[in-house]
Amino acid sequence: MSLLFVLAFLVGPPTVLLTVIGPPLRGWPTTDQLRAWLQQPLTEETLTAGLAIGAWLIWLLVAYTVAVRIIIRLRATTAWLRRVPLPTPLQATASGMAGAAVFGVTTNTVTDAPPQPAQPATTGTAAFHDETVPDDHRDQALRENGVTVAGGWLPRDVAEQITAAAALLWLRRRRDYQPHPTHPDDTDLTPLPPTVTAVQAALADTPSAPPPDGIAAPLEALPAGGVGFIGPGALPVGRGLLVTAILAGQRHPSTSLIVTKATLALLLGPAAETLGRRLPLTIVDTVDEAAQLLQPASPVTGEAIPGQHGETSSGHGHRKIVLLNDHDGDGQQLKQLAETGTATAALVVVLGERPDGPNWHADSTGHLRDPHHPDMPSPRLCILDQTAATDLLTVIAHPDPAPPHPATKRRPLPHAGPPELPMPQQVTRYEPPRLSSAPRQRLHLRVLGDPQLLLDGEALTIRRTAGLQVLVYLAIHSSGAGPAQLTGAIWPGLPRHALTGRLYTALSDIRSTIRTASDLPVIDHTDDRYRLNPTHIDVDLWHLHATIHHAATALTYTTTAWQTVLDAYPADLATTRTWPWLNPHREATRRRIIDLCAALAAKEPDPHRSLQLLQDGIRVDPYNADLHRLAGRALIAIDEPEAATELQHRYQQSLTQVGLDRERSHRLSFTDTKHL
Repeated sequence: MSLLFVLAFLVGPPTVLLTVIGPPLRGWPTTDQLRAWLQQPLTEETLTAGLAIGAWLIWLLVAYTVAVRIIIRLRATTAWLRRVPLPTPLQATASGMAGAAVFGVTTNTVTDAPPQPAQPATTGTAAFHDETVPDDHRDQALRENGVTVAGGWLPRDVAEQITAAAALLWLRRRRDYQPHPTHPDDTDLTPLPPTVTAVQAALADTPSAPPPDGIAAPLEALPAGGVGFIGPGALPVGRGLLVTAILAGQRHPSTSLIVTKATLALLLGPAAETLGRRLPLTIVDTVDEAAQLLQPASPVTGEAIPGQHGETSSGHGHRKIVLLNDHDGDGQQLKQLAETGTATAALVVVLGERPDGPNWHADSTGHLRDPHHPDMPSPRLCILDQTAATDLLTVIAHPDPAPPHPATKRRPLPHAGPPELPMPQQVTRYEPPRLSSAPRQRLHLRVLGDPQLLLDGEALTIRRTAGLQVLVYLAIHSSGAGPAQLTGAIWPGLPRHALTGRLYTALSDIRSTIRTASDLPVIDHTDDRYRLNPTHIDVDLWHLHATIHHAATALTYTTTAWQTVLDAYPADLATTRTWPWLNPHREATRRRIIDLCAALAAKEPDPHRSLQLLQDGIRVDPYNADLHRLAGRALIAIDEPEAATELQHRYQQSLTQVGLDRERSHRLSFTDTKHL
């Protein structure tokens, strides 16, 4: 109807005007006509002509508006079609294999050593890509092959490495957690900085390309000997270069970064002193110290070894990057440093005008331009403000050294009575009411494993990723959540005023999806809070917490009750999703299960049964060091030293696989058995 109305409005008025009045102008007025109009301007003929011209102008304005709207809509549709992700044959095969593996795994197999853990989804994997309607947040954030965040822009490869560093931080927390049945320590389950979560959210559920070899591709566009950055984007580009070079050095140790103390303070502000000690870079006080570090030395003669582009005589490349500002030294010192950098194939970047050139202009968007070659393509580097750079470097930096908890000081738990496990704070202790057994009237939300909404056992398709996130978020927060909580978690880093419509769209999509198959009201909206209606929907996570509460408060201790808890935990919370807000809740739920396993193992008089419980915990979290330590000692206690050695070897392989072995050795010692 709206289309017919627009067509009628565009065609009707011109037809009437041409039929009744005729064309607005039948030719240019003659001199006599102009003289007559000046003598008597308000005549019936002139008034009619003026009204006709006004009507034609109004019609032209409306036609122009309609044409512009049509062009905008066509461009948006064309851009959306270009972004529609189509699975490649390799991705489809990998997805099928992953699905077969997930549904074919049994949870009752017991082995003497943990299986090799799967590679964690550190950068988002194509196997779990949501192939439904593209998410609005990704459409706005992933532009020009990069991620836009509050305070800057990151190239796609840099954003993926930031996501990998964030995932490594969560793996580190899993490794270092020490299960405790009554007083679990969850103080480290703090969300990551806002800039990091914004990058994670932009890349969540999207396929990622393999990280490039060597330094990030945009840095390769810089001149071989170095460059000076001038213009309003010099400092933001410098912060982006700092992050990019550190990431490149972590992935390829042949790349190292040298920065002056004054430049680091200029880029990071007050955080420079605390972060500088934890970052993998070399901080120097003067330009002369940086020049000395650029001199390559032979391990035999100590003489310099010439090379091209960082290539040494041994054939292994080593790229050094020097970052300083134009106030770190006088013109002669900067010129000598540049000459040394050119001779040693180092990249010397000056934030400011470089005395001997070249000097490139950096605008506020990160685009670089060589003033002497304006026709050359302008690369775009990562740009960050102080807050964004500090957020990213906080995740990249090495953790503060903390003394490991000595296993010999662990107090053995008494072998009597059931362990008392605390309930998660965000879960209400109640049994969900039984649902009606009438056909087509039973909704079940599965959030342990691959999240799905089921109606009588059949999966309902949630078209929008944001809609599925709303369901999982409300399942975790059974007491409800407000619009600010939902939008802040699902769309971090975006202005709140622009997110209300997105939330309403996601909720409307959920309701319409359920309405097509059932008339059950699933999401209640009361006092500006949304919550799942427990009368009409059942959630497996609620059953898990109810089972834990029932087993912990049982008057008699039975192995069957605790085995029921383990069976109610088939997989991690939304294990196939990489939404950043999930990590604290996922880890808290996982910790309650391994707390249970450790508590039962400590209270179990049978050493073989104790070992089996510890192995159950290792299957839940194959990266936890304390569970492996306890399992190794349990193997030694039953006279299985070879199995303990194999367990240690497999665990070290797991840490090596995910990159945790590079920061701190966690070699287990099972020989001290005095406390057993």
